[in-house]
Amino acid sequence: MSRCPLRCMSSCVSGCLLSVLGLSGQIKMSDPCSFASFSTCLTKHLNLLLHVDFNRHVIRGKVQLTVEALEDRFSVLTLDTRDLNIMSVSVNQQPARFTLGSKHSFKGTPLDITLPFDLSRGQQVIVEVAYETSQSASALQWLTPEQTAGKKQAYLFSQCQAHHCRSMVPCQDTPSIKHTYYAQVSVPKDLVAVMSAVRDGQEVDPQDSSRIIYRFRQPVAMPSYLIAIVVGALESREIGPRSRVWSEKEFVDKAAIEFSETETMLKTAEDLAGPYVWGQYDILVLPPSFPYGGMENPCLTFATPTVLAGDKSLSGVIAHEISHSWTGNLVTNRTWEHFWLNEGHTVYLERMIGRCMEGEQFRQFKAMGGWKDLQDSVNTFGADNPLTNLVPSLQDVDPDDAFSSVPYEKGFALLYHLEELLGGPEVFMGFVKSYIQRFAYSSVTTDDWKNYLFTYFKDKVDILNKVDWNAWMLTPGMPPVKPKYDTTLADACIALSQRWIKAKDQDLNGFSESDLKTLSSHQLIEFLSLLLQEEPLPLTHVKKMQEVYNLNASTNSEIRFRWLRLCVRSKWEEAVPLALKMATEQGRMKFTRPLFREVFTFEKYREEALRVFVAHRAAMHPVTSGLVGKDLKVDASSTARH
Repeated sequence: MSRCPLRCMSSCVSGCLLSVLGLSGQIKMSDPCSFASFSTCLTKHLNLLLHVDFNRHVIRGKVQLTVEALEDRFSVLTLDTRDLNIMSVSVNQQPARFTLGSKHSFKGTPLDITLPFDLSRGQQVIVEVAYETSQSASALQWLTPEQTAGKKQAYLFSQCQAHHCRSMVPCQDTPSIKHTYYAQVSVPKDLVAVMSAVRDGQEVDPQDSSRIIYRFRQPVAMPSYLIAIVVGALESREIGPRSRVWSEKEFVDKAAIEFSETETMLKTAEDLAGPYVWGQYDILVLPPSFPYGGMENPCLTFATPTVLAGDKSLSGVIAHEISHSWTGNLVTNRTWEHFWLNEGHTVYLERMIGRCMEGEQFRQFKAMGGWKDLQDSVNTFGADNPLTNLVPSLQDVDPDDAFSSVPYEKGFALLYHLEELLGGPEVFMGFVKSYIQRFAYSSVTTDDWKNYLFTYFKDKVDILNKVDWNAWMLTPGMPPVKPKYDTTLADACIALSQRWIKAKDQDLNGFSESDLKTLSSHQLIEFLSLLLQEEPLPLTHVKKMQEVYNLNASTNSEIRFRWLRLCVRSKWEEAVPLALKMATEQGRMKFTRPLFREVFTFEKYREEALRVFVAHRAAMHPVTSGLVGKDLKVDASSTARH
C-alpha cells in the first residue's frame, strides 16, 4: 500500500504529474470520494447479517467490521454512510458513542465512532453497527413483479460501484481498502439470494419459518464496491466446470447458450494473465433496468439482458468482465481518479482474449470501434472538459458524473501505443502479466503503475522518456497519438458507409439487401458507427436503408441502438417512438442516455422526450434516472427516487 516516489529515470514530466495530482511531498492518504481515511486504520473483514424486507423496500442489517489501527492512540473511526438509519454501535461488545456529520451531496454522511479505548498500531477491534437502509438507497433497486421477466415475484439487486456501497453497508467505502467478507442473508423462502462470493449453504430462518437464510463467504480480499447482492426468482444452469449462469427462468436457457464459451475465455485469460484466484465464475443476467453492460462482481459477474443477441456476437462483455478478475478486482485503482488503471487494462486484456480466439485482425477491428466510442464521449463532454483527462481530478466531483468511455478507450489507446513502442503484443502482455503479479491483492495509483513500467522496461527508458506523459494523463480531449489500426475487417464497412454518404437520391436504387450478405454483426455495427460520425444522412436515405436492410427488425441491441440514433438524427419522425421505447424498455446507460439525448435534440420532440422520461423515471435505476435527468436538464430534486 505504500506510495513510492518516482525514480529519477522516469523523466521530468513525471515529477510534474506528481505535483499536479497532489502526490508529492508528505501527504495523508485519502480519497476525495470518501470520508474514511485509510492512513489511520484499515478494515480487514466484514461479517454481514442482512434481512431483506420486500414490503418496506429496506435491508435491516448488522455489520461487524474487523478494523486494524495503523497508528498509536487511534481513537475515532470514521465510516462512510449514505441515507442509513444507524440504530446502535458497539466496539468489542462495549457500547460506543457515535455521531453523524452533515450530509454531503454525493459522499453521504460520515459516521464518527469514538472507541471506548485507544488502540495501538497493529491492534484490531470488532466494530458492530446495527442499521437499516433507506428506501432511496442509491445502491439498491427494488423491482415490482411487473418490472421482472416473470411478472410474479419482486426482485432486488445492488450496484455499488463507484461509491454506493455506503448506502447499503456502513463501511470504509474506498477502493484503496480491501477486505474479505462473510454474509448471512434472510429472504422470503420462494426467492433465492446470490452474492459476489462463494455460496456456503442455506437453512430455514430460525426466527421465521417463511424465510431462508443463505450464507456466503469471500476469502479473497476485495474493495467495498464489489460487494453485491441479488434476490429474486432465480434459476441456474451449469455452463462449465466452475461456472453457472443465473437468471429468471425466462432468460436462463437462452443465457446458457449465449455464454457457453465462458470456460474457454477463462482459460485464455489465465494463459495471458495468470491463475484465476476467485474459485467460482458465475454469470447473473439481470432484469433490463440494470444500468451497465456488465459488472465484475467477484464470483458473480452481472450482465445486462441486452447482450443476449442469440448468436454470441455480444458476449465480448463477458470477456471484459472476466478480465476484471485480474485488472480491477485483483489489482485495483486506489481512488476513482485512477479508474483508467482498472478499465484501460481490462479493455486491453479483453481484446487480447479476442485476439487469441478470433485473430489479430479482430482485435484491431474492435480497437477501431473503441476509438470512435472515445471520440463520441469527448464530443459529449466537450474537448476541453477536464473529465476527459485520463487522470481527472475528482475533488468535489461525483464519480458517477465522470463515468464515460474515456478511462476505457483512452486508457486502451495509451497501452496500445506503448505496445507499439516497446516491441509488440507479446512483449507488452509480458509487462501486463508482471504488473498484475507485482500488485496483486493491492490498490495502486497511476504513479505506481508508471514506476513499474519504467522498472520493467529499464533497458528502454529512452523510448519511455519520449512519451508525452502530460498530454496522455493530464490533458483533456483526444489522445496526442492516434494509433494506426489494421483496417482489413473495416474496409468493407468503410466502403459501404461511403457509398451511402455520397449517394444522391437517384443513386438509391443501387442499394440492395445483398450489401450486408458478407458483413458480420460486428461489421454492421461498425458500418452504422461510421455513419454516426458524419453529418446526418438525408431522410430519403434512411428510409431507403430501412426498405432494403430492414434494420428495424434487428434484435441485436448494439445494431438497433445505432440505427435508431441514425434515424432520429435524420429527423425520421416514425423512429422517435421506437427510440424512446428502446430507451425505456431497458436501462443500460450506454443506450438509454444517448437515445434520450438524440430525441431531446430533435426540437419538435423535445417535450415528448421529457414527457416519456418523467413517466418512466420511477422504474429506472437511481443512477440512470439521475444522469438522464441531468442530460435533459430536469431538476434533480424533482427526479423520483425509489
